[in-house]
Amino acid sequence: MALFSLLPLLLLLTTYNKSVEAEHRRFDGPIAAASNYIHYSEGFVVTPGYVDISELEFEAASESLSSKLFSEGVVEAEGDDGEYDDDGGYEDDADGARALEDASGGGGTFVDIVLFHEPSDCANTRYGCDWTQLGIGASDNTGNLRWCCSDDAAALGLCSGSPKQEGRLIIDPDKFMGQHKFLMVPSSGEWKRKVKDGLFKLDNKAGASGKYVLVMANCNDIIGRDLTVSGQYTWSSVHGYLPGNLFGEMYFFFLVFGCYVLLFAFYACMMRKYRDAIIPIQKWVLATIGIGLLEVFFKGGDLWVWNVDGDRFWFSLYTGVVMGVLKRAISRCLVVMLCLGWGVTCDTLGSKFKKVVMLGIVYAGTSVARDVMTVLAITENEILSVNEETEILDVVTVLTFCTSLIDVIFYLWIFDALNGTMQYLESMNQAMKLKRYLRLRLILLISVLFAIVWTVFGIVDSYNDQRMVTEEENGWVLSAVWEINYLMVLVGLSCLWVPEPGAKEYAYVMELPALGGDMEFDTTMVDSPEDDDTEDVIDNEEDLDVNRAVHT
Repeated sequence: MALFSLLPLLLLLTTYNKSVEAEHRRFDGPIAAASNYIHYSEGFVVTPGYVDISELEFEAASESLSSKLFSEGVVEAEGDDGEYDDDGGYEDDADGARALEDASGGGGTFVDIVLFHEPSDCANTRYGCDWTQLGIGASDNTGNLRWCCSDDAAALGLCSGSPKQEGRLIIDPDKFMGQHKFLMVPSSGEWKRKVKDGLFKLDNKAGASGKYVLVMANCNDIIGRDLTVSGQYTWSSVHGYLPGNLFGEMYFFFLVFGCYVLLFAFYACMMRKYRDAIIPIQKWVLATIGIGLLEVFFKGGDLWVWNVDGDRFWFSLYTGVVMGVLKRAISRCLVVMLCLGWGVTCDTLGSKFKKVVMLGIVYAGTSVARDVMTVLAITENEILSVNEETEILDVVTVLTFCTSLIDVIFYLWIFDALNGTMQYLESMNQAMKLKRYLRLRLILLISVLFAIVWTVFGIVDSYNDQRMVTEEENGWVLSAVWEINYLMVLVGLSCLWVPEPGAKEYAYVMELPALGGDMEFDTTMVDSPEDDDTEDVIDNEEDLDVNRAVHT
């Protein structure tokens, strides 16, 4: 029945059925006239596809420049404004350098817009691609790097410095293999335009799929005008709106969702079948499975809606984040309670239960704050200033440290409690229960060993010059492996504490194998490993004589 509660959410997700296929991004902010920096956006495109900036609106932030500056360096446009090229001539060259919009005046400056592909052989390296080797910007042997052809760049010999090159983005025609367009901004007067012919088509050629970079440069900081840009631009892949490097992750979440559905259905049916023998710890196991199911449902749903609609479904995104935090917090509490012997050596944890829950609440609070702020800093960075993003990332660093510290406390508590419970069971000759805890320890040790190996692999891979896992294309695999590790531990716990007939009696029955046969003494409560109550210690060995207790 619990699965039917997901139907309204499924219907809500399926209402997003638009047929357009692209990823919408927003650009809202200034592009100041500056030669020391450029604006860029990165995306992963599976070709055939395109990048369309036709909906971006450029507006001059100031009405005019001083007449003195005009007389010093304005290049008068001659003929058709749409045929000015980078080498100082006016032609519609084969590389596709074309003006996006006619200027209303006779002179002005230029905003250069380029799109280029980063080859996988350099994009998948530790330091990434050197854009100067791809024809964007220039550098010399002493480490001087310039993006724009300014006075100092010309003095360093990094560009020609000709009147028609000055104040432009440095593009090496011998190296540059991308597409170049530019927008002419009039030197004075009010000006506001949406670009025309802002479509960059990406053909389906060998090696064309991968990481692309869109660069905007307003390089002329002498006579250039500060601009503001607003609107959305589109990245399109062949499969839909979703960025090409996240498409595999969407299918992964669908697969894991199916596994959770099967596990939840199995465990719920077993609990219903043996409902009279249910112990409290089994309810916690079912709750953990259910929350894990909801997490992958919302995360997969978020990517699916993004793929068919082009925009993030924020309710699904943040709900998936919160569900993931709850899953991790409850699962940690669950393992601690199992290791303390709840449902096996005792029917209550007493004051320890409150301590476990409080630690879980603290973990959940710090973890959800960290994850939400990470989403804000990464997903919404298009509308955050540099200072705001830096502050958010600083807080995320502190919260990550706090979460890691709580994790260490959990792990130490888990293994300390597990060792104590196993020693207690061994000393009491509880062979069946000890066997279960030996299996639990094996599951946890395999999980920890796997986590250590994968962590070491990730660290080593990050320092390799050529990475084994392509971060731009398959970076989602790095986090997906942790999801698989968690699911395997949850499956193991579910099998060890699966509902079965007599589970309640088994939990509170003390084995006495030394008596032979199947003889057992039923008790309502047995001493836990840390029970110091010694009031009922038997001092007289005669009280242990079975012949005195059984009448013939």
